[in-house]
Amino acid sequence: MAGHSKWANIQHRKGRQDEKRGKVWTRVIREIMVAARSGGGDINANPRLRLAIDKAKAANMPADTIKRNIDKATGNLEGVSYEEIRYEGYGIAGAAIIVETMTDNKVRTVAEVRHAFSKHGGNLGTEGSVAFQFKHCGQMIFAPGANEDAIMEVALEAGADDVMTGDDGSIEVLTDVSVFEAVRDALQAAGLQPEMAEVTMRADNTIALSGDDAMKMQKLLDVLEDLDDVQEVFHNAEIEQE
Repeated sequence: MAGHSKWANIQHRKGRQDEKRGKVWTRVIREIMVAARSGGGDINANPRLRLAIDKAKAANMPADTIKRNIDKATGNLEGVSYEEIRYEGYGIAGAAIIVETMTDNKVRTVAEVRHAFSKHGGNLGTEGSVAFQFKHCGQMIFAPGANEDAIMEVALEAGADDVMTGDDGSIEVLTDVSVFEAVRDALQAAGLQPEMAEVTMRADNTIALSGDDAMKMQKLLDVLEDLDDVQEVFHNAEIEQE
Protein backbone atom coordinates (compact mmCIF):
# COMPACT_ATOMS: atom_id res chain seq x y z
CA MET A 1 0.00 0.00 0.00
CA ALA A 2 1.39 3.39 -0.92
CA GLY A 3 1.33 6.19 1.59
CA HIS A 4 3.11 7.70 4.57
CA SER A 5 2.20 4.96 7.01
CA LYS A 6 4.20 4.42 10.20
CA TRP A 7 3.37 0.73 9.97
CA ALA A 8 4.50 0.50 6.33
CA ASN A 9 7.78 2.18 7.24
CA ILE A 10 8.35 -0.22 10.13
CA GLN A 11 7.61 -3.27 7.98
CA HIS A 12 9.97 -1.98 5.30
CA ARG A 13 12.68 -1.45 7.90
CA LYS A 14 12.23 -4.96 9.26
CA GLY A 15 12.45 -6.35 5.76
CA ARG A 16 15.68 -4.48 5.14
CA GLN A 17 17.10 -5.82 8.40
CA ASP A 18 16.17 -9.36 7.39
CA GLU A 19 18.04 -8.90 4.11
CA LYS A 20 21.14 -7.93 6.09
CA ARG A 21 21.18 -10.89 8.48
CA GLY A 22 24.81 -11.55 7.60
CA LYS A 23 25.82 -8.34 9.35
CA VAL A 24 23.63 -8.84 12.41
CA TRP A 25 26.11 -10.98 14.36
CA THR A 26 28.94 -8.54 13.72
CA ARG A 27 26.89 -5.62 15.01
CA VAL A 28 25.53 -7.51 18.00
CA ILE A 29 29.01 -8.70 19.00
CA ARG A 30 30.26 -5.11 18.96
CA GLU A 31 27.30 -4.03 21.08
CA ILE A 32 27.94 -6.84 23.59
CA MET A 33 31.61 -5.91 23.87
CA VAL A 34 31.01 -2.18 24.34
CA ALA A 35 28.20 -2.82 26.85
CA ALA A 36 30.33 -5.26 28.84
CA ARG A 37 33.38 -3.03 28.77
CA SER A 38 31.47 0.04 29.96
CA GLY A 39 29.16 -1.62 32.49
CA GLY A 40 30.80 -4.92 33.41
CA GLY A 41 30.00 -8.52 32.56
CA ASP A 42 27.27 -9.09 35.18
CA ILE A 43 23.98 -9.04 33.26
CA ASN A 44 22.00 -8.49 36.47
CA ALA A 45 23.79 -5.19 37.03
CA ASN A 46 24.10 -4.11 33.38
CA PRO A 47 20.81 -3.35 31.56
CA ARG A 48 22.56 -2.44 28.33
CA LEU A 49 24.32 -5.80 28.26
CA ARG A 50 21.00 -7.58 28.88
CA LEU A 51 19.46 -5.82 25.86
CA ALA A 52 22.49 -6.71 23.72
CA ILE A 53 22.22 -10.36 24.77
CA ASP A 54 18.49 -10.29 23.92
CA LYS A 55 19.44 -9.14 20.39
CA ALA A 56 22.06 -11.88 20.18
CA LYS A 57 19.58 -14.58 21.19
CA ALA A 58 17.04 -13.23 18.70
CA ALA A 59 19.72 -13.63 16.03
CA ASN A 60 20.32 -17.26 17.16
CA MET A 61 23.83 -16.55 18.43
CA PRO A 62 25.25 -19.48 20.47
CA ALA A 63 25.70 -18.93 24.21
CA ASP A 64 29.42 -19.67 24.04
CA THR A 65 29.89 -16.97 21.41
CA ILE A 66 28.08 -14.48 23.65
CA LYS A 67 30.19 -15.45 26.68
CA ARG A 68 33.45 -15.32 24.73
CA ASN A 69 32.81 -11.76 23.62
CA ILE A 70 31.82 -10.66 27.12
CA ASP A 71 35.09 -12.16 28.35
CA LYS A 72 37.03 -10.30 25.66
CA ALA A 73 35.44 -7.00 26.65
CA THR A 74 36.01 -7.46 30.37
CA GLY A 75 39.68 -8.39 29.97
CA ASN A 76 39.45 -12.13 30.40
CA LEU A 77 40.42 -12.65 26.76
CA GLU A 78 42.38 -10.51 24.34
CA GLY A 79 40.14 -8.64 21.92
CA VAL A 80 39.65 -5.53 19.81
CA SER A 81 38.68 -2.32 21.60
CA TYR A 82 35.76 -0.47 20.03
CA GLU A 83 34.87 3.18 20.48
CA GLU A 84 31.33 4.56 20.18
CA ILE A 85 30.97 7.61 17.95
CA ARG A 86 27.77 9.37 16.91
CA TYR A 87 27.50 11.36 13.69
CA GLU A 88 24.69 13.77 12.85
CA GLY A 89 23.65 15.11 9.51
CA TYR A 90 20.96 15.99 7.02
CA GLY A 91 19.41 13.90 4.28
CA ILE A 92 17.04 14.73 1.44
CA ALA A 93 14.81 17.78 2.00
CA GLY A 94 16.61 18.49 5.26
CA ALA A 95 15.58 15.25 6.97
CA ALA A 96 17.54 14.72 10.19
CA ILE A 97 19.81 11.66 10.48
CA ILE A 98 21.75 10.20 13.41
CA VAL A 99 24.37 7.54 12.68
CA GLU A 100 25.56 5.43 15.63
CA THR A 101 28.90 3.71 15.02
CA MET A 102 31.32 1.43 16.86
CA THR A 103 34.82 1.46 15.48
CA ASP A 104 38.43 0.58 16.08
CA ASN A 105 39.51 3.28 13.60
CA LYS A 106 37.60 6.55 13.79
CA VAL A 107 39.59 8.16 10.95
CA ARG A 108 38.30 5.46 8.60
CA THR A 109 34.77 5.66 9.97
CA VAL A 110 34.29 9.42 9.67
CA ALA A 111 35.66 9.33 6.12
CA GLU A 112 33.20 6.61 5.11
CA VAL A 113 30.24 8.33 6.77
CA ARG A 114 31.10 11.72 5.25
CA HIS A 115 31.50 10.16 1.79
CA ALA A 116 28.11 8.43 2.05
CA PHE A 117 26.37 11.67 2.97
CA SER A 118 28.05 13.78 0.28
CA LYS A 119 27.69 11.23 -2.53
CA HIS A 120 23.98 10.64 -1.94
CA GLY A 121 22.59 14.13 -1.46
CA GLY A 122 23.12 14.65 2.26
CA ASN A 123 25.41 16.68 4.49
CA LEU A 124 27.38 15.59 7.53
CA GLY A 125 26.65 18.06 10.33
CA THR A 126 28.33 18.99 13.58
CA GLU A 127 27.76 17.41 16.98
CA GLY A 128 24.37 18.45 18.32
CA SER A 129 23.08 19.70 14.96
CA VAL A 130 20.10 17.32 14.86
CA ALA A 131 20.16 15.28 18.09
CA PHE A 132 17.85 17.78 19.81
CA GLN A 133 15.10 16.61 17.44
CA PHE A 134 15.19 13.08 18.90
CA LYS A 135 14.41 11.50 22.25
CA HIS A 136 16.31 8.51 23.65
CA CYS A 137 13.55 6.18 24.81
CA GLY A 138 12.07 2.71 24.78
CA GLN A 139 9.63 2.03 21.95
CA MET A 140 7.28 -0.86 21.24
CA ILE A 141 5.12 -1.10 18.14
CA PHE A 142 2.03 -3.30 17.78
CA ALA A 143 0.39 -4.17 14.46
CA PRO A 144 -2.90 -2.59 13.41
CA GLY A 145 -5.76 -4.50 15.01
CA ALA A 146 -3.98 -5.21 18.31
CA ASN A 147 -6.01 -4.86 21.52
CA GLU A 148 -5.54 -1.17 22.28
CA ASP A 149 -7.35 -1.21 25.64
CA ALA A 150 -5.34 -4.17 26.95
CA ILE A 151 -2.04 -2.72 25.74
CA MET A 152 -2.79 0.64 27.33
CA GLU A 153 -3.82 -0.87 30.66
CA VAL A 154 -0.79 -3.15 30.99
CA ALA A 155 1.76 -0.66 29.63
CA LEU A 156 0.71 2.27 31.79
CA GLU A 157 0.46 0.07 34.89
CA ALA A 158 4.03 -1.12 34.23
CA GLY A 159 5.35 2.43 33.96
CA ALA A 160 5.07 3.44 30.28
CA ASP A 161 5.05 7.16 29.51
CA ASP A 162 2.54 7.08 26.67
CA VAL A 163 0.45 4.82 24.43
CA MET A 164 -0.56 6.19 21.03
CA THR A 165 -2.61 4.86 18.14
CA GLY A 166 -1.55 5.92 14.66
CA ASP A 167 -3.77 6.81 11.73
CA ASP A 168 -2.97 3.40 10.25
CA GLY A 169 -4.13 1.58 13.41
CA SER A 170 -0.68 0.66 14.70
CA ILE A 171 -0.12 1.15 18.43
CA GLU A 172 3.04 2.69 19.84
CA VAL A 173 4.17 2.40 23.46
CA LEU A 174 6.84 4.80 24.71
CA THR A 175 8.86 4.38 27.90
CA ASP A 176 11.78 5.85 29.73
CA VAL A 177 14.89 3.78 29.01
CA SER A 178 15.09 2.74 32.67
CA VAL A 179 11.72 0.93 32.59
CA PHE A 180 11.80 -0.38 29.01
CA GLU A 181 12.51 -3.98 30.03
CA ALA A 182 9.87 -3.95 32.77
CA VAL A 183 7.16 -2.66 30.41
CA ARG A 184 8.13 -5.06 27.61
CA ASP A 185 8.16 -8.02 29.99
CA ALA A 186 4.78 -7.05 31.47
CA LEU A 187 3.21 -6.83 28.01
CA GLN A 188 4.67 -10.17 26.95
CA ALA A 189 3.51 -11.79 30.21
CA ALA A 190 0.00 -10.59 29.36
CA GLY A 191 0.22 -12.23 25.94
CA LEU A 192 0.74 -8.92 24.15
CA GLN A 193 3.72 -9.38 21.83
CA PRO A 194 4.99 -6.25 20.06
CA GLU A 195 6.20 -6.50 16.48
CA MET A 196 9.15 -4.34 17.43
CA ALA A 197 10.63 -3.53 20.85
CA GLU A 198 13.83 -1.55 21.22
CA VAL A 199 15.64 1.30 22.88
CA THR A 200 15.88 3.91 20.16
CA MET A 201 16.30 7.55 19.18
CA ARG A 202 12.74 8.59 18.33
CA ALA A 203 12.14 11.70 16.25
CA ASP A 204 9.88 14.32 17.85
CA ASN A 205 8.48 15.25 14.43
CA THR A 206 8.67 13.59 11.02
CA ILE A 207 9.08 14.79 7.44
CA ALA A 208 7.00 13.07 4.76
CA LEU A 209 8.95 12.19 1.60
CA SER A 210 7.51 10.77 -1.61
CA GLY A 211 8.47 10.14 -5.21
CA ASP A 212 12.06 10.96 -6.17
CA ASP A 213 12.87 12.39 -2.74
CA ALA A 214 11.72 9.16 -1.07
CA MET A 215 13.91 7.04 -3.36
CA LYS A 216 16.96 9.25 -2.82
CA MET A 217 16.49 9.22 0.95
CA GLN A 218 16.12 5.44 1.04
CA LYS A 219 19.31 5.08 -1.02
CA LEU A 220 21.23 7.31 1.42
CA LEU A 221 19.94 5.33 4.41
CA ASP A 222 20.80 2.01 2.75
CA VAL A 223 24.36 3.14 2.02
CA LEU A 224 24.86 4.36 5.59
CA GLU A 225 23.43 1.16 7.08
CA ASP A 226 25.70 -0.94 4.87
CA LEU A 227 28.89 0.65 6.25
CA ASP A 228 30.81 -1.89 8.34
CA ASP A 229 31.22 0.37 11.37
CA VAL A 230 27.59 1.52 11.53
CA GLN A 231 25.41 0.05 14.27
CA GLU A 232 22.18 2.03 13.89
CA VAL A 233 20.76 4.78 11.70
CA PHE A 234 17.92 6.93 13.04
CA HIS A 235 16.04 9.54 11.03
CA ASN A 236 12.86 11.60 11.00
CA ALA A 237 11.71 10.81 7.45
CA GLU A 238 8.45 9.04 6.74
CA ILE A 239 9.23 7.48 3.39
CA GLU A 240 6.35 6.67 1.08
CA GLN A 241 6.32 2.94 0.40
CA GLU A 242 4.99 1.57 -2.87
